Amino acid sequence: MRSNVPGYAGRLLRVDLRRREFTDVVFDEPTLRKWVGGSGLGAKILYDEVASDVTWDDPENRLIVATGPLAGTKVNGSGTFSAVTVGPMTGGSTTTQANGFLGAYMKFSGYDGLILQGHADRWVYLYLHDGVAELRDAEHLLGLDTYEMHAAIAAELGKKEREISVFGVGPAGERQVRFAAIIGDHGHAAGHNGSGAVMGSKRVKAVVAARGPRGFAVADEAAVSEAAKRLTEAVLANPVGRNGYEWGTSQNFVGAAKGGWLPIKNYTTSLFAEAPAFMGERYRQSLEMKPSPCWACRSKHLHMVTITEGPYAGFYGEEPEYEQWAAWGPVIGNTDVTGAVVLSVEVDRLGLENNEAGWVIGWAIECYERGILTKEDTGGLEMTWGNVEAARAMLRKIAHREGIGDLLAEGVKRASEKWGRGGEELAVYTMRGNSPRGHDHRARWVEMLDSCVSDTGTISVGPVTLPEEQGAPAKFDAFNWEQVAEVAGKHQGRMVFEDCLGTCRFTTRGPLAAVAAAVAAATGWDFTESEGIEVGRRTVNLLRAFNLKRGLTAALEYPSKRYGSTPVDGPAVGKSVAPYWEEMRAGYYRLMGWELETGRPLPETLEALGLGTVAGDLWGDA
Repeated sequence: MRSNVPGYAGRLLRVDLRRREFTDVVFDEPTLRKWVGGSGLGAKILYDEVASDVTWDDPENRLIVATGPLAGTKVNGSGTFSAVTVGPMTGGSTTTQANGFLGAYMKFSGYDGLILQGHADRWVYLYLHDGVAELRDAEHLLGLDTYEMHAAIAAELGKKEREISVFGVGPAGERQVRFAAIIGDHGHAAGHNGSGAVMGSKRVKAVVAARGPRGFAVADEAAVSEAAKRLTEAVLANPVGRNGYEWGTSQNFVGAAKGGWLPIKNYTTSLFAEAPAFMGERYRQSLEMKPSPCWACRSKHLHMVTITEGPYAGFYGEEPEYEQWAAWGPVIGNTDVTGAVVLSVEVDRLGLENNEAGWVIGWAIECYERGILTKEDTGGLEMTWGNVEAARAMLRKIAHREGIGDLLAEGVKRASEKWGRGGEELAVYTMRGNSPRGHDHRARWVEMLDSCVSDTGTISVGPVTLPEEQGAPAKFDAFNWEQVAEVAGKHQGRMVFEDCLGTCRFTTRGPLAAVAAAVAAATGWDFTESEGIEVGRRTVNLLRAFNLKRGLTAALEYPSKRYGSTPVDGPAVGKSVAPYWEEMRAGYYRLMGWELETGRPLPETLEALGLGTVAGDLWGDA
């Protein structure tokens, strides 16, 4: 049985791993319109099916892999999916996205998403093709990194590399490293909040989907094509968007350095003179570049690269994105671009979440420099600033939980608290347990606030895109707490809505009207911008209710001491968020319609979003 709503394959697949049983899950049109897909639909399933006492590694936890109505269409980058689960970093809800091909190929195989539940009794991989699903043995794949895994499965199935999409876990996920990621198609990551550890706990090595003919219809093919064209034109009309389209997200490096939000040496400084070397227009001159775009994407920002000279000559892997460059350049004090390429690819192959891995290594280096960690502690590794080979060896220790790697595999918050000796003063994290993206948020308060209060396991307000469309100022003072709260509160909803669509965020940075028009063209609904924002805010509020029931209260919505510290140099020198934190957070709560003391969504807020049952769960008869 399938639904016949345009834009959808019409069903999700429930996989009971313990029983090895498959069941189709079909949602009616009102439910699809209410949640759209991706993160929204995943959040609904998580809330409905996972009790508040279920831990991340419990068989009753769900790992939901879902795409949306634009996946597999002509919209650029429409191979995206969301992974939704209870994550091990925070113990709360997670929504994290990956680009590549799986979202499109899964839909071509007849499924809008997957619900993985239970634990398999032995390692398996899930293979989707021609409208059917199979669980295949994966014991022979254990120990393979994510690149090797893709090659081995392709050979086993008799497929060429691009004829299948493979997303799974490397050694880190197999050993349930707390910040393991789901990695696929040579370097694309659904990484936040330990989604790979959850997949590893279920003994699922990979999800594989074969490319086939598009087996679903959209309401208006010509209108979808026109909407896709408008979205691309909107990106190219913006100088920042065009720059990223041509050169990739590394083009943020110099701007980040000038703005004080490039993260350098574990937040000990804000000065990094070598930033220009990490810009695509510079490093592409000395690397061999082969275009490697995602599904239906014309952007030139992604390549497979070969290092042509120096100690790493011949090394091959995916071109890093900005946050990878940041983690393996300035965060660890490394100025060698080729070394940063090597570490970025190493992280992808091992199956680690990039940002947390960077903060862990940066913390270990600072501890080593201060004598809090010794050479004996590190197993003989000289963890000094910029030591690429030591960082590479430590990443392998973490992925295999060897020596001190077993401690670091718990993430920087838990590792620093357990190690103590003053090291807990140096770690960058939120008090919930996850870490920020690859920025110095001491110069970007809106993202520090977002990181600490978000219920997605990462940011949810996201990079601010045309905030004036939602009544926020187009330009604002990054250090004015009132303006920061206003932008965060009024802009909330857009990014999470985009995460429901099955598309890369870089393709939806134009006017929200163009995004809504694409949804309308695919589904046939009279879908509007305001409806899209409502979908996003509904999802945000549902995830918050889920987390509140699990004990993730406002008491945890703070940055760690180092994360919330005052810059000692650079563009944001002397700027301290600490005196304004409570007022800023309260201002955000007020705009979200949440109780000021607790951050609990008010009954009227939930009712207005169609979440009356959730209001009863949180407030009872109050």
